[in-house]
Amino acid sequence: MARHKTYECSAGCPVSATLDLIGGKWKGLILYHLLEGTLRFGELRKCIPDVTQRMLTQHLRELETSGLVHRKVYAEVPPRVEYSLTAQGQTLREVILALKHWGEAYLGQKGRKRVLAVAAR
Repeated sequence: MARHKTYECSAGCPVSATLDLIGGKWKGLILYHLLEGTLRFGELRKCIPDVTQRMLTQHLRELETSGLVHRKVYAEVPPRVEYSLTAQGQTLREVILALKHWGEAYLGQKGRKRVLAVAAR
């Protein structure tokens, strides 16, 4: 994601901006897991086992830069870092949940089609 990307406002401009902010393989999952509350880095890694440490760090930084995720560092040894959604990030709750529900319906539909295809053989 470009740090200072500008958008030529056309009909799809808001959609493009939203997808730039939350798109990609891991950002949606990060946001989804943070909907339930504050998580430490290691907890996020457990929630998303296929993400590498490097990619998780990169996406968390991008989400923090965009103002969707808050990073809190505690002055402890070892250091403790927690991530949570900002107020702006919380406004994505309905969007993220709508994506989840759509995905469940889509996967359910595909499952039914596979069952029908196997039964037709």
